[in-house]
Amino acid sequence: MKQHESEKKILWYSLAFMAFSTVWGFGNVINGFSEYGGLKAIISWVIIFAIYFVPYALMVGELGSAFKDAGGGVSSWILETISPRMAYMAGWTYWIVHMPYISQKPSASFIAASWAIFRDNRISSMNTRVLQVLCLVLFLFAVWVASKGINVLKKLSTLAGSTMFIMSLLFVVMMLAAPAITHANVLDIDWSVKTFMPSFDAKFLLNLSILVFAVGGCEKISPYVNKTKNPAKDFSKGMIALAVMVAVCAMLGTIAMGMMFDSNNIPEDLMTNGAYYAFQTLGEYYGLGNFFVVVYAICNLIGQFTVMIISIDAPLRMLLDNADDNFIPASMFKQNEHGTYTNGHKLVMIIVSILIIVPAIGIGSVDTLVRWLVKVNSVCMPLRYLWVFVAYIALKKAGERFPAQYRFVKNKTLGVVLGAWCFLFTAFACVLGIYSEDTFQFVLNIVTPFVLIGLGFIMPQIAKRSKAKNQA
Repeated sequence: MKQHESEKKILWYSLAFMAFSTVWGFGNVINGFSEYGGLKAIISWVIIFAIYFVPYALMVGELGSAFKDAGGGVSSWILETISPRMAYMAGWTYWIVHMPYISQKPSASFIAASWAIFRDNRISSMNTRVLQVLCLVLFLFAVWVASKGINVLKKLSTLAGSTMFIMSLLFVVMMLAAPAITHANVLDIDWSVKTFMPSFDAKFLLNLSILVFAVGGCEKISPYVNKTKNPAKDFSKGMIALAVMVAVCAMLGTIAMGMMFDSNNIPEDLMTNGAYYAFQTLGEYYGLGNFFVVVYAICNLIGQFTVMIISIDAPLRMLLDNADDNFIPASMFKQNEHGTYTNGHKLVMIIVSILIIVPAIGIGSVDTLVRWLVKVNSVCMPLRYLWVFVAYIALKKAGERFPAQYRFVKNKTLGVVLGAWCFLFTAFACVLGIYSEDTFQFVLNIVTPFVLIGLGFIMPQIAKRSKAKNQA
């Protein structure tokens, strides 16, 4: 019997691999290469993993271990440690920051479709207003599909995501091997310190949010902490292995990009078309033409579209399934025959439609629009990580009230200091990420997070009124 039980436990390296695919993505390498001066991104990645990602992942482990029966993730941790109102705000933040994320998906779908069909970068020269109108139509179709509660999409999304993940790793291996196998004429890398040393200037700090956004989100793996064979040792081992794997892939991925693109002359449209250029060039090196780029584009198209539909429904469900009607109006809980929250979907539809239409008014080029979408997401998405650190500080302050099989640090004061460090680092990155030399984008970067979070303060007032009306 004991033997059988231990077989069901997750080994530390299995945990590391499970978490790997949720944290690492090829897009992160492209964004880092584009914004951090090509090969100079390597040291930036190493710094962010050492001072931020490792403590973040290990804090998540302790929270997951202490609240192993809490099903609502971050908001349930806040509910246990602080109060229902704060738990509602954590749940609201987790949900609302997905709105800019969803607004990014239609344009990413069209870019992928364009590469799959035409195999070139013609989308970059498209009129942004025409593109965003098409994006709005695609998004409204996605809302309609999401309202039908189709479960098969989750399997399709996993399949597309897994294929892209494998292709990303293959790209790194095949690119590094290309000179030896195919005698491809790749760029020579100057292995001197100045090639890799970032200039720790204003631009470095202003782009920190992109690195924070790239390495966040490991709270998704917290439910697995107590399923490891020996939580006290295995979880930290798994997370450190994860950090090493992600760091190595980010470094090797950046070197592979450096063999293809000149770090001193990075293409303006790298964030839009970089991944496709990379796979197209790789296909040419190996004599396979556009094979890689078409497969990658099709997988990305399926992935982006299915993630958009899942993101319309899943975070909303997480918010409302664990919600308190003291903070959210009763009308938001209305469901259709498919179990979909219809008024919740309408709210998503209104917010995301505005986020799709407004940027097109003041942003003239597709490449600028794509870069802005990455930037605004890097400002909004990490706001949900702040709650992880709030929960961790509250957990450490509670002392022994919440027993955990795994402890990141046993010392209460040190735990609070580390939690505060990660909180302040995230907040610092988000605030600096707002800055833009373009006034229109700068205003959008300020208004978007403030309005989205601000709506969370209005909801309890509406809930209070509707409750009073129902009781009357």
